[in-house]
Amino acid sequence: MKVAAAYIRVSTDDQIEFSPDSQLEKIKLYAERNQMLLPKEFIFMDEGISGRNTKKRAAFNTMIGLAKRKPKPFDVILVWKYSRFARNREDSVVYKSMLRKELNIDVISISEDVGDDKMSILFEAMIEAMDEYYSINLAEEVKRGMTEKAKRGGVLSIAGYGYKVVNGEFVIVPEEAEIIKKVFSDYVNGKGLLTIAKSLNAMGIKTHRGNQIENRTVEYWLNNPVYIGKTRWNPDGKLSRNYTATTAIISDAPHQAIIDMDTWEKAQEKMKMQKAKFRKYFNSDRKDLSHWLTGIVRCEKCGAVLSNQGGFFGCSNRSRGTCKGVGYIKTDKLDKIILDTLSDAMLPNVKLAFAEPEIFEPEKSEDESLIIETQIQRLEIRLERVKLAYEDGIDTLDEYKKNKKSLLDEIANLKAMMKQKKAEEPQKEIAKIDKNEIRRLTEVLKDENVSNVEKNNMARTIFKEIVKGGKDGKTIKCVFWK
Repeated sequence: MKVAAAYIRVSTDDQIEFSPDSQLEKIKLYAERNQMLLPKEFIFMDEGISGRNTKKRAAFNTMIGLAKRKPKPFDVILVWKYSRFARNREDSVVYKSMLRKELNIDVISISEDVGDDKMSILFEAMIEAMDEYYSINLAEEVKRGMTEKAKRGGVLSIAGYGYKVVNGEFVIVPEEAEIIKKVFSDYVNGKGLLTIAKSLNAMGIKTHRGNQIENRTVEYWLNNPVYIGKTRWNPDGKLSRNYTATTAIISDAPHQAIIDMDTWEKAQEKMKMQKAKFRKYFNSDRKDLSHWLTGIVRCEKCGAVLSNQGGFFGCSNRSRGTCKGVGYIKTDKLDKIILDTLSDAMLPNVKLAFAEPEIFEPEKSEDESLIIETQIQRLEIRLERVKLAYEDGIDTLDEYKKNKKSLLDEIANLKAMMKQKKAEEPQKEIAKIDKNEIRRLTEVLKDENVSNVEKNNMARTIFKEIVKGGKDGKTIKCVFWK
């Protein structure tokens, strides 16, 4: 009897004909009629997920991973239609070829009988081509419909903070609207994004998704035209903070505005001025690094990598308002500290922090010590039981004394063995780093003709990480590779 697996997928909740229960029921009937065993653990289901690609189909990927095991766990994969398996011909060809030719596992559509002769190859390919055409055409039709709706100012997304959706229209949530008004007012009157985010977090304000307020959250609100009675939708996908994207459709909408036009325009003007002010720090050549310490310096408080923020290094999480670390540090000041640390590292008797443990212990010795410690613990438990046996009248006083002495002698012997073993353990071996490497790194860091990428690559061979922290946020700890 063949062992079968079932793969079930639905894209939306309103597909009654192709509901998970409906697909599974028909697959079970097919397996029973064809004398196939369908174990419960081999039923894989992806709900509400597109078949255009396999990246986000967790159950599908689990099934494929299981199919690769040896011996093969099942002989065939049953699907309601080939479109449930894939609506992308490339994925379909790749996975079916692997399953059929390499793993000897067939894929069968229980509602599309294509036969088993050579013509079945053509029929199956035609079905898959039609499925892919349907999927692409449907996506285009949906996009076209959404574009028309966007032009009319219709609701195409979840409600932004300050609103909720009622009968397909944005309706103001009064208490949230007051927060949005405060954000715009604070920004226009001189407060920065981070300061605003921190004040909102201190008040316990959360986004609709329950997340903390970050500086980019505030930036998004300040750029969202929904607050002046408009809608914005980008047919090319997410804006990714490109709020001036030419592809975005901004239309007048019927909902009530929270922010007046005068306040909105003042906020937009201030953001333009801020961007112009800091544009000189923007590095358009992404092939290079803005500083050689990029990716090496970390925040002690949250562990995030410090980023070069225009002449100084700062914690990216702190910039978003989600880290309570202290302050920033200028790049030139950090450069000097690192160079001074490298100079000190070449001096004798200077203690350095290393990434790896400095004690080398034979694995056998460690195992023996653990065995002895465990045995001592067991004897101490037995000693307690002997005492309880005497107190409960099970053992006489002489029996108790005899058992107690025997156990104490064993414990004493084991403790003596432990002490001897520790005395025989090798002494600490002081880790050392090659001073020539440090000297060479120092020379490279001072050379203006060497790129930041080369400096960064060499620095990573010496430093595991550089941590900025301390109570005042000014302590720099360099951790070296041993």
